[in-house]
Amino acid sequence: MPDWLKDNRTIPTATLVAVWVLCVFDWLGSGFLRVLRVSRFSEWIHGGVFSVTTFVAILFFFRAWDQRKGEGKAVRLWIVASIAWFPCWQVDTFFADLMGWDVVRVWLAQVGTGITYVGGLCWVVWILEKGARHFRALRLQAEDGSYMPPTMHPLDSEAAYYGRQKKLNQSLSAFCSYSLLFILAFYFMTNVGGCSEVFDLPAGGGEQQTIAKPVKIKKVIRKKFVVNPFSAILFEVPPLDEIKLQLEEITKHAYTVGFGKGEGAGYGGKQNVKIRFIRLEYSGGDWNQGFGPGDDENLLIEAKTYLRGHKFEKKTESRTVAQLKRFERLAAPPMVYMTGERNITLSSSETKILREYLLEKHGMIFADNGGSRGWHNQFFSMMNKVLPGVRPVQVSLDDPIHRIPTPLSFFPYVAPHGGDRPWGWKVDGRWVCYYHPGDIGDAWANDHAGVDADIWQACYALGANVINYAYNEHAMWREAQRQKE
Repeated sequence: MPDWLKDNRTIPTATLVAVWVLCVFDWLGSGFLRVLRVSRFSEWIHGGVFSVTTFVAILFFFRAWDQRKGEGKAVRLWIVASIAWFPCWQVDTFFADLMGWDVVRVWLAQVGTGITYVGGLCWVVWILEKGARHFRALRLQAEDGSYMPPTMHPLDSEAAYYGRQKKLNQSLSAFCSYSLLFILAFYFMTNVGGCSEVFDLPAGGGEQQTIAKPVKIKKVIRKKFVVNPFSAILFEVPPLDEIKLQLEEITKHAYTVGFGKGEGAGYGGKQNVKIRFIRLEYSGGDWNQGFGPGDDENLLIEAKTYLRGHKFEKKTESRTVAQLKRFERLAAPPMVYMTGERNITLSSSETKILREYLLEKHGMIFADNGGSRGWHNQFFSMMNKVLPGVRPVQVSLDDPIHRIPTPLSFFPYVAPHGGDRPWGWKVDGRWVCYYHPGDIGDAWANDHAGVDADIWQACYALGANVINYAYNEHAMWREAQRQKE
C-alpha cells in the first residue's frame, strides 16, 4: 500500500473533496441534487459542504505554514495555498449570492477569476524554470563529459522545435497553451449544466383583461335633528342616522390576471413557484447597471400592486447568453431583461443561442436603454443579427402589452436616449422582443431619477405589463405543446 494511503486523513479528505466538487457542479447548474430529490435543501447542503471544505483547507494551510522551513516544504506551502484558494474563493462567492449581495458576488467572481489566472501563470513560469535547470544539470553531469543532445521534452529549453530564440519561443508557447487551457476550463465551468436547468411557472390561473379600478365606498352621514314634538312648527323628520353610500368608482374587478383555471393567481404551473426576474449578462458593456437592490428588486415589489394575487421572488437573478442554452425547451424563462449604456458584443454562437431562445423556446427579450444613443444603435444591430428576417415596428399605445393588466394613457420615459416610443419585434403574432429607448429602468431606482410620480408609477405599471405578457404567452405556448404530445 502506498505511504500516502496509510495516512488516516487521506480517505476522509478525498471524500470531502469529491463531495465538494459535486456540490460545486450542482451550484453551477448541473442539477445533481435534483436527481437525488433533495434540491429543496440545496442551499443548506451547499452552505454546509462549502463551509466545512473551506475550514479544512485553512487547517491544511496553517499546518503547512508551521512546517514551512526548508526548500521542499516551502514549495509545499505554496501548493497547499494554491489549492486552498479555490474553496475560500468559492464559499465567499456562494454566501454573497445567498445574501443577495449581487454587486459583491459579481466583483468576487471577476476578481477571483483574475487571481486564479495569474496564480496559475506563476506556476507555469516556475515549472519552466525548474525544468530548464533540470536539463541543464543533466548536461553538466554527463559521465564521459560529452555533449548531451537536446531532448524532445517541452521543458527542455534546448529542444530543437523551439527554433533559434529557444527560451523566448518556449515561454510564448507555454503562455499561449496555458491561456487556451484556462479559457476552455472557464468555458466548461460556466456551461457545466448543459441544457439541464428548469424554469417553472407559478401555479394558478386567471384571465387576460384590463383590471378595473376597485370600489371605494364613502360614507356620508346626514346631520341628526333633535325635534321638539310639541313645537308649533310642522315639518317632515328625516330618519335619524341615515347613511348614504356613494360609489365613487366602478365595481371592483371580479377576476384575476393570469392564465389557466387553477386556484389563485398564476399561469398554470407548479405550486410554491414565484415570478422571477432574470437579467441577461453580455460582453462588452455594463449589463449590471442597476442590478439587484434598487431597480430590479423595486420592480418586483411594486409589480405586486399591478399583478394582484401573484407572488414574486425577492431577489433578482442573472444568466449569461450561453447559460440560456441550459434551459430545457419547455422549461425556459418566459422573459429576460437587458439594459446598459456602453457596448454590446455577441459571438456568433451567442447570437444563435438567443435566436433559439426566442423562436424555439418561446422566450422574450425586455430591453431598456440605460443611457446612450450608441447602445440604442447597437441593440438594433444585435437584433438584426439575431432575427435577420424580422423588422422592428413601433408598439402602439392600444396594444395589449400596454393595456393588460394596467391601461397606460401615455408612453412613460425618463430620458429619450433613442426616442420615447417603444419598439417591438413580432413573430407569429407574438412580441419576441420589447425595447424601450427611454430608460424606464431608471424610474425603478430608489430616487425614481427625480421624475414626477405619475411617470415612475407608469414605468412600474409598464414593467408589470411586460412581465405579465411574457408569462401569459409562454404559459399558453406550453399548454399548446403539451396537448400536441
